[in-house]
Amino acid sequence: MTITPDQLIQFSPLHRLQWEEAQQKYVILYPEGMVELNQSSAEILKLCDGSRMLAQIVCELEEKFATSGLTDDITNFLNVALQNGWIKQA
Repeated sequence: MTITPDQLIQFSPLHRLQWEEAQQKYVILYPEGMVELNQSSAEILKLCDGSRMLAQIVCELEEKFATSGLTDDITNFLNVALQNGWIKQA
């Protein structure tokens, strides 16, 4: 299962992305537990709201962090997120 570039990416309704004050980081909460995220992963997932495709997410993050060449890293992370069920495509 891999990201399809021309489909919208949405965070899974079975999971919840939230800031965890105790850990000072974003986490994914789900019935079986919790996954702590680094800043990069959280920034990517916050854009997975069902209104953006891969290229739009890459573009927004490259603009936000004034950099380029993030496509491979973002794609690789989103593939892991898709395989773990954290995101889905519609």
